[in-house]
Amino acid sequence: MLQRLSRRRIARLVADIGSLDAHLVEIVDTDAALAHRYRLLTSMPGVGLVLACTLIALLPELGVMSRKQVAALVGVAPYAFESGKFKGRRCIWGGRAPVREVLYMAAMSAGNWNPVLKQFRKRLQGAGKLPKVIIVAVMRKMITMLNAMVRDDVAWADHLHGRRTVPTAC
Repeated sequence: MLQRLSRRRIARLVADIGSLDAHLVEIVDTDAALAHRYRLLTSMPGVGLVLACTLIALLPELGVMSRKQVAALVGVAPYAFESGKFKGRRCIWGGRAPVREVLYMAAMSAGNWNPVLKQFRKRLQGAGKLPKVIIVAVMRKMITMLNAMVRDDVAWADHLHGRRTVPTAC
């Protein structure tokens, strides 16, 4: 009986998540500017519906800031805690936690499936970096590339090849 109830609950949650995702897409499609930004963001491998909608809703400044400013705003910029002879470790803090949480999960996927970020992750692993340091570095690289794509109004494939065109249709 407990297994049956659990399966029913899981099926209901999956249906609710699908309904919420459809509603997010519907909201984004009603505004041409949001739909265009959504297409730009999702053109990058590893950026899905949830991250794109989170960036659209919670980071409207994306595309108008420098790479350092966007990294600090999201909370993935490393800050050094040093004074005099004391040399502490660099760590991240501050920023918009909801954006950072969604970006973390997207970076986990993009670090495996996006060819550019996968190569970057492998290079850091080869250099002996710690796993959490690597994922934060991938997060920072990902948000700075997305910032540049929105700023320059360039889709992912065009961004890689240096072209300045954006697909107009979905």
